[in-house]
Amino acid sequence: MAKADTLAAPPRQRPGPRAPSRATGRTLRRLRLSLPSLIATLIALAIWETLARTGVMPARWFPPATTVLHKLAQLAATSSYWTSVGNTLRGWGAGLLLAVAIGVPLGLLIGSVPLLYRALRVPIEFFRPIPSVALIPLLVLVLGLGFSTKVFLAAFAALWPLLLQTIYGVQDVEPVLRDTLRSYGVGPLRRLLLVTLPSAGPYIATGLRLSSSIALILSVTAELAIGAPGIGNDVIAAQNGGASADMYALIVTAGVLGWLLSEGLRRIERRLLVWHPAYRPAEAEPEAELAAEGSRA
Repeated sequence: MAKADTLAAPPRQRPGPRAPSRATGRTLRRLRLSLPSLIATLIALAIWETLARTGVMPARWFPPATTVLHKLAQLAATSSYWTSVGNTLRGWGAGLLLAVAIGVPLGLLIGSVPLLYRALRVPIEFFRPIPSVALIPLLVLVLGLGFSTKVFLAAFAALWPLLLQTIYGVQDVEPVLRDTLRSYGVGPLRRLLLVTLPSAGPYIATGLRLSSSIALILSVTAELAIGAPGIGNDVIAAQNGGASADMYALIVTAGVLGWLLSEGLRRIERRLLVWHPAYRPAEAEPEAELAAEGSRA
């Protein structure tokens, strides 16, 4: 006789909602973080549009935001626009590269030698506040009205944040760790690679982002002041021609370039320094959020 009281199979449970993947969680988190900036930008554009449309600001000199954005789209379809953007970026890149080539090695050296730091502290504080535009008359006489003057201005202004941040980063290295390696016979070059550079990395990265913005500002300023090819030169040409919409579209271009360069360097910084404790919380938050969402599900 077959057993009548066979164990019934457990009822099949309906699968619950799947927890989002790590990439999806990271994307959602980035959208949440960028939402306030997007809202603030839209509000600023709406205020600009309203003031121009209502006549509070003369439309002849302050065209509406929609007109400027439409003109920007038209300019972006021309080759001359991208040529000007490329010329500005060339000046920015060459100036920033020159500042890095001088500032980082010099900062490592000055920060590592206390006597050298004390000797050069006063000259650094003397030259650092000098505005780069004050050097334009001298540079025009020496270098002319070309690319070299723009690069020198960008490099001179971008040098100081990078140099000082590198010095501060080297001086912030844990002395016990450095002395321990020295007591074990580790040479200066290995100490530099194993301790100094990793510890000063966040400082150097911050200085690089600051110097990047300054180099772009001086690149455009040189184009405005001496007529070097680039966005700044096109702004002056549009102003002289009474094309206010073109002028504002080019100014918006400079702002967008600054934001894109800063954001790009920030992303590279996070990827290269992901091992540093200062960058771990930013990477660990999406995983914590995913774990919390999974437990709630």
